[in-house]
Amino acid sequence: MANIFYNRVMRKLVVGFGNVFDNITLVRYNSDNSEAERFLVPIAYAAKEDYVMRLEGDYNLDKKVQMTLPRMSFQMTGMKYDSSRKLNTNVKSFAQQSGGGISAQYNPVPYDFDFSLFIYVRNIEDGTQLIEHIIPYFTPDYTIKLNLIPEMGITKEIPIILNSVDMPVDFEGDRERDTRVIIWTLDFTVKGFIFGGVSDDIKIIKTSITNIYNDISPDDVVIFNMTTPGIGQYQIGETVYQGYSHTLSTASGKVVEFNNNQLHLSNITGNFVAGQPIYSVLSNSSYTFDSYVVQPHKYVDITTTPNPIDATPANNYTYNTVVTEYPN
Repeated sequence: MANIFYNRVMRKLVVGFGNVFDNITLVRYNSDNSEAERFLVPIAYAAKEDYVMRLEGDYNLDKKVQMTLPRMSFQMTGMKYDSSRKLNTNVKSFAQQSGGGISAQYNPVPYDFDFSLFIYVRNIEDGTQLIEHIIPYFTPDYTIKLNLIPEMGITKEIPIILNSVDMPVDFEGDRERDTRVIIWTLDFTVKGFIFGGVSDDIKIIKTSITNIYNDISPDDVVIFNMTTPGIGQYQIGETVYQGYSHTLSTASGKVVEFNNNQLHLSNITGNFVAGQPIYSVLSNSSYTFDSYVVQPHKYVDITTTPNPIDATPANNYTYNTVVTEYPN
């Protein structure tokens, strides 16, 4: 967690939510249903209490800095983890860098963001007109597309779900005041994500080798070519393993022979991984290996490389595949 990164995803979700309700036009009519006036309804990021305090402090709206109605405000009120949309956290997205390298980023974490939209009107007619302008687009969700991580080319379609519509008369003008304010409250859930940092030191796999053998029985022996230096001397008959401990091992086997930096194992379970230590249970030995030889018969090996070998993901390239078969 020492890496410094800031993807501005939450900021983009807030801006994207606000833009959904931007440029709403309200029309007022004469008694004969002809148009009297029209104007854009302004919207800002602010809590409802801020506007109520402003209205209470200037209920006639006649100060130099005026607040005209109708208007709207919105705010993010909370967020919670959404386990129903969980992705495999070990999967990465990859992107080509402008300099030719590769960037990678793990799958995001799904979160639900709660938003409230407040509509402030002076009369019922203005409020119902704005509500009728908004609600038909939510059935009950409306989806927007956001470019969340531009450098990775990650664009997500984000559903905005309308949960409830409420019209409490939170503030009414008294007999001494000329202005009445009615506040509509609409609650939403935005199905968003939180992303981790981007890694820029990704290595490209340019050679793939596949070996096909007959089934390995417990009595078959696999010879591991160990790297030096290492610790200790494996003992014949003892158990070796890879993993956190013998009981939590990812692979294990029984030592048949150890000499000339070659470790012969039988009774193998799991998959031994090159470059990771193979620990012994009794002798406390520890070595890594870089290759192995399986004594059971090999049927085929398949080697795949890109053509050209120095190709990058941004290039046009093909594959060269060499298949070598071995007689019985």
